[in-house]
Amino acid sequence: MTNSVTILGAGCTGPLLGTMLARRGFAVCIYERRADPRVSRPVAGRSINLALAARGLAGLERAGVAGAVRELLVPMRGRMLHELDGSTRFLPYGQRPHELLYSVSRAALNHVLLQSAQAAGVVIEFATTCTDADFAAGVLTLDDGSGRPRRQTLSESAPVIGADGAGSLLRQRMVQDGLAQAREEFLAHDYKELTIAPAPGGRLRLPGEALHIWPRGGYMLIALPNVDGSLTATLFLARSGEPVSFASLDTPAAVEALFERQFPDARALLPDLTEQFFANPTGVMGTVYAAPWHVGGRALLIGDAAHAIVPFHGQGMNCAFEDCVLLDDLVGSARDWESRFAGFDRQRREDTLAIAQMAIENYTEMRETVREPRFQLQKQLSLELERRYPDRFIPRYSMVMFHAEISYTEALRRGSIQAEMLERATAHAARLTEVDLTALGEEIRARLPALKPAQVSAA
Repeated sequence: MTNSVTILGAGCTGPLLGTMLARRGFAVCIYERRADPRVSRPVAGRSINLALAARGLAGLERAGVAGAVRELLVPMRGRMLHELDGSTRFLPYGQRPHELLYSVSRAALNHVLLQSAQAAGVVIEFATTCTDADFAAGVLTLDDGSGRPRRQTLSESAPVIGADGAGSLLRQRMVQDGLAQAREEFLAHDYKELTIAPAPGGRLRLPGEALHIWPRGGYMLIALPNVDGSLTATLFLARSGEPVSFASLDTPAAVEALFERQFPDARALLPDLTEQFFANPTGVMGTVYAAPWHVGGRALLIGDAAHAIVPFHGQGMNCAFEDCVLLDDLVGSARDWESRFAGFDRQRREDTLAIAQMAIENYTEMRETVREPRFQLQKQLSLELERRYPDRFIPRYSMVMFHAEISYTEALRRGSIQAEMLERATAHAARLTEVDLTALGEEIRARLPALKPAQVSAA
């Protein structure tokens, strides 16, 4: 058996996985259709800022690059809600010092991961597109712009791993050859990115250590801080329809009117609002469902190529990095690629379905539910129950974001039980003192088995 592996895609997932495999002694080559992003100008408005959490950090630690990434991170301890009247309210994500998220520039993170991969011996060929994967013939076809197609063997001794994103060419070829089935479910909402420039001296124009949200029911604006003092703001809005949608924002006056009416404090920070709005592209969002993710031991889909999700739980990158950790574990424990790939598909599938569901649900929470007094009471109650029963009751959001040892599937299962408890406990309560905590504690002990110590302490 040879020790060569081909990876398609040099976004964040491909280089991270390449580093892990290279450290195990494999000769890894990554093909990327873009020019080297370290020397080319990024496309404005094309990437939602990333939120790095425990699962993603675990992947970076595994590859030995967490230290190099830390200087890129801006901590976020909670959500800062911006109301129509200009008032704000801070809702912490958790209640322990380590329970925070990190805002990170996708481009900056990508640069570090590319450097790490090359330092580990990974060969990266930019401006090289995989145009075909012929599974019957066992051949990959590559286009490097020379005008002469390159062909490469595709076999169980030299497999290809598709880390080529939600529009994966490898997945498309698997489907066309009848080797997999896939569907993409797009949201009826799109997104538009805008940049809030830093104040003089590189200071943030909004309070730091927070993810800022302007929840407006059917839509919302968010803003994440960057290390240079700027903020990346993203408007999430229906693609079409009334009373407001991207289709209706077809003139500068319409854009100005929306922001003056719904986001006046953000509007004051965007002197070039309409210029940015019409210069930056409008992005789409959706979920990818595919099965299987592998073709024997010859090919595997990973990350967004296998299971892209909407961005509202901040878990797309974190989930993909967790994929890399699992595959790295399987490479160390299984002897052949077919066993590794089949094990990955089997062990990872339910978790990715769980986070896809939770990501969609979190959109409703962020743009709408978070404003409701009952939601805020339930959040307060959740934190109190976690303080009283830390080995049994952990809020679902915390399980997903701060406890990498708790699987997405388990977070969804326990979270459903907890949500039912919270609904009943707050049905006739307006404040925490009106909740029967004793009865609730008895139900928690009966319905939520104690977690293992590692799951409780994981950060």
